[in-house]
Amino acid sequence: MLELTIKNMVCPRCITAVNNIFHELKLEPTSVELGTVRLADDKLAPEKLHEIKKILAEQGFELLDDSNQKLIGRIKTLVIEKIFHSQHLDLKTNWSDIISQALHHDYGSLSGLFSSVEGITLEQYIIRQKIERVKELLMYNELSLSEIYWKLGYSSVAHLSAQFKKITGDTPSHFKNQRSSASERKPIDSI
Repeated sequence: MLELTIKNMVCPRCITAVNNIFHELKLEPTSVELGTVRLADDKLAPEKLHEIKKILAEQGFELLDDSNQKLIGRIKTLVIEKIFHSQHLDLKTNWSDIISQALHHDYGSLSGLFSSVEGITLEQYIIRQKIERVKELLMYNELSLSEIYWKLGYSSVAHLSAQFKKITGDTPSHFKNQRSSASERKPIDSI
């Protein structure tokens, strides 16, 4: 079985898009998940691999070759899955345990690799993803600030608000009241 790591797969729509790409190329994946495509074949011809890279790139995805890049891609996918697709993050969510257990690597080495390649710490990346999720929930008026702090595992509304202001320079209430805020959101794959 061949496992391909794909960067910028961040939502269910991305899974569908990547799945369609592989079907159009007459490659039947055994599974397509956020950041990963598994094929029954053990190997792909270099020309086919080049074609996959090209078509994925045209759709805003990137096939990762380097083992370090693959590992970072898997870390990002894991963080995005937890923050954007979980019903609730527990206050005691231990990111180091989650990441090291899921990827079967020592958290210290994963964190060091992430920082050296991405230029920010893994903790900062997680915080930025959480703030983007807060922005999304505020913009669409889906939950109150009290519900958001609970959903994302903050200890209090004050903690969420302080972190939000530190990252965005704005309070959650002010952000929510601004309708022009939509242009301030960042795509989660570019964080």
